[in-house]
Amino acid sequence: MTVSTTQIRKKLRTHNMKFIQGLLIVLVILKWCRALEVEKEEEKWSMVKTKGTQFVLNGSPFYVNGFNTYWLMVLAVDPSTKPKVSTLMKEAASAGLTVGRTWAFNDGGWRALQKSPGVYDEDVFKGLDFVVSEAKKNKIRLILSLVNNWDAYGGKAQYVKWGKDAGLTLKSNDEFFSNPTLKGYFKAHIKAVLNRVNTLTKVTYKDDPTIFAWELMNEPRCQSDPSGNTLQEWIQEMASYVKSVDPKHMLEIGMEGFYGLSAPDRLQFNPYSTTQDEGTDFIRNHRALGIDFASVHIYTVGWIDQYIIPKHLPFVKSWIHAHIEDAEKTLNMPVLFAEFGVSERYGGYNISYRDTFMQTVYDGILNSIKSGGAGAGTLLWQLFPEDTEYMNDGFAIVLSKAPSTAKVISLQSKRLATFNSLCNWNCRWGCHTHHQSTSSMCDDEFEQDLSLGEL
Repeated sequence: MTVSTTQIRKKLRTHNMKFIQGLLIVLVILKWCRALEVEKEEEKWSMVKTKGTQFVLNGSPFYVNGFNTYWLMVLAVDPSTKPKVSTLMKEAASAGLTVGRTWAFNDGGWRALQKSPGVYDEDVFKGLDFVVSEAKKNKIRLILSLVNNWDAYGGKAQYVKWGKDAGLTLKSNDEFFSNPTLKGYFKAHIKAVLNRVNTLTKVTYKDDPTIFAWELMNEPRCQSDPSGNTLQEWIQEMASYVKSVDPKHMLEIGMEGFYGLSAPDRLQFNPYSTTQDEGTDFIRNHRALGIDFASVHIYTVGWIDQYIIPKHLPFVKSWIHAHIEDAEKTLNMPVLFAEFGVSERYGGYNISYRDTFMQTVYDGILNSIKSGGAGAGTLLWQLFPEDTEYMNDGFAIVLSKAPSTAKVISLQSKRLATFNSLCNWNCRWGCHTHHQSTSSMCDDEFEQDLSLGEL
């Protein structure tokens, strides 16, 4: 049988058409599958919330092992140091750290984000965009602090200076908390940051699950009013304002954790006798509407003495226990120990002591988890990438240069990650002690994981 050239060509065209149609179907299916994967990833990358005394993510507990690196935005502005931000995020993720805390402010001065009230440097804002973007790439969430109590990076002193430059008569930096004009400046900054559309991810900050929580202020104090009324009113006003702009994200204050006059029986846990005169009050402040979880810092040198002494570790244990107990029984909210560390600049320091100090803090969280308590996690102060030690404040931890410390950090991360993945709200660990009938299936697994030297 003779087949003409025309017939051959016709068959080839038919075959090619079927092949192309099949290929198109495969491409459509692949595109559909990818869309489902992206949808699933986005669903998983959702906002962390609170439920009772715990953080929760997609129905499971979310216990935090994290870090502070406050200067990331400034590093991201300069092309020569920008890669250090990426390096840090990768190193943090490799150590299992899931939350970072950094500044979303730099008021006045060098590389200012806010050059004057309401006037921003777009290049610096893009630096913050990059920080948020790199965090998401590495599955790290961020606590963004909005202003400083201290003079570094401007702080409340810069707001007062701006007020004076505008003709206001101001006698104290603490008037930041009470002067209507200065409060207006700060609210405008809150609005600018929360409504910022990230130039890299195209996601508005207030809609971005990468942001774990907002922080009103780093370590607020108001010594001009030891009664605490001024600071309390400011916290309530600013918390309400933040929630009016962004009701989705969690909000915390940024407190150090000092007890005040509302709980006289707790003053004994304060690190020094005049702590109650700082104008702060751990329990009263965290009762403000809109505050979702409590924050506490842990330092011994500087608070108690200027050198390391044996009584520091017992203080750390009692400080942690007291705040977990109050967060659980009085406040009914999680407590995050958002700063802790030891400075190499003080007498008696060595890496072995730093590791012991850190393990003592980590053990406080593990003990809380075992009892279904309110201890929700920790953020070490502070993590550095290599070749940035010129900014070291004495607390720098460079993981590649501190193998024993890196091991302590990674082990804590593995323990918390194992627990987060094993348990959900059916376990008593995830819901305090409300489901005793289902607790046994979690108890044995969890106790075994926490007791392992290595996972």
